[in-house]
Amino acid sequence: MSLWSTIAKNRLEKSIHKGRLEVVFPNGKTAIFGQNCDDPVRIAVKSEAWLRRIVLDPELQLGEAYMEQGLVLETGDLYDLLDLLWTNILSKGSAHAALPSFLRKTFRAVAQFNPQARSARNVAHHYDIGNDLYRLFLDDDMQYSCAYFPKPQTSLDDAQRFKKDHIARKLCLKPGDHVLDIGCGWGGLAMHLAEREDVRVHGVTLSCEQHCLAQERAETAGLSDRVDFEIQDYRNLTGEYDKIVSVGMFEHVGVPHYREYFDQIAARLGENGTALIHTIGRSPGPGATNPWIARHIFPGGYIPALSEIVPVIEKAGLVVLDIEILRLHYAETLKAWRQRFLNRADDAEKLYDARFVRMWDFYLVTSELSFRHGFHNVFQLQLGKRQDAVPLTRDYLYPSELARPAIRQVSPANDERVRANAKR
Repeated sequence: MSLWSTIAKNRLEKSIHKGRLEVVFPNGKTAIFGQNCDDPVRIAVKSEAWLRRIVLDPELQLGEAYMEQGLVLETGDLYDLLDLLWTNILSKGSAHAALPSFLRKTFRAVAQFNPQARSARNVAHHYDIGNDLYRLFLDDDMQYSCAYFPKPQTSLDDAQRFKKDHIARKLCLKPGDHVLDIGCGWGGLAMHLAEREDVRVHGVTLSCEQHCLAQERAETAGLSDRVDFEIQDYRNLTGEYDKIVSVGMFEHVGVPHYREYFDQIAARLGENGTALIHTIGRSPGPGATNPWIARHIFPGGYIPALSEIVPVIEKAGLVVLDIEILRLHYAETLKAWRQRFLNRADDAEKLYDARFVRMWDFYLVTSELSFRHGFHNVFQLQLGKRQDAVPLTRDYLYPSELARPAIRQVSPANDERVRANAKR
């Protein structure tokens, strides 16, 4: 057995105690780790080069190997493999990758430095790869953020509607309010607020694909007089808004720009206004972005710890009115996304290729497990300038999560005219 096979075997023998992992090493020999069970996970590592890369930097190279088929699943599902590794190794932290991890944390400010030109490139890397991809697995309204599940059996479409309703209540909207939506995506939340709450919404995004489809949807729904969308960096905005909402965008800001972000929120928010920031957050405290995610999925992205956010909010002169932690809601959202994506994997392969399908599957699985195992949650931060900007208790947030009827949605998945226009 080679040096790298010996190192890998020794590490796995010490680490794998729950479940059963069978590894076929490059020389064709199989080693078994963990307990006897009826459904072991069996993988094959195809070369010494791939084995060396995985041993030296598993956080990056495990995903690389799966994408490039340097590591192949012979039995079990990708979820089974990563859940087994997370349960036995990742949840405890691995000392074997200490140097790469240390270097990433040391230089994270460089990785998260997002001036305007770089932010636009980072957004294009993920969001401008084609709206047809997102139609494969998102709900009909194309909400690409954590849904809200009042009951376990809630469908994805209903859970996303409940999320939008929950946010609307937290904004304490009044008819005629002017709302700023920072990172408006494909426009679903802005249109929902305008139609249900009778407000005007200005949405900004850096994604050309999202902007085009959002405009088409607003026109089709007859909401162009109350909703408008702009390709714009939040740092360039001027004027004052009654309410500000930002869902799933703060993860792209980067720690070096947090003060800039919240200073802009404070400058744009009216004296009696309310802001709602919805972001993924990390529970263990400050860290660094997973290198595989940073390379292939979200360059420049970073999931913040609450301890990194609150001091900057205070310095910006904003009042924290409420903080809600949504636990496991995103795990359920990602589970639904993956099921839908795998059901349409053949379509995804036609749009891109088999390597892309493996990459996207790895992204969805690792993301779900990060919530399942408690590393990540969702923070909803309700902010204002006055202590009395919202009611004194949370009663107004929970009238009856299932009672409100659905409103007509302009579905980019089903509306043929929108789809045809979006391709132009």
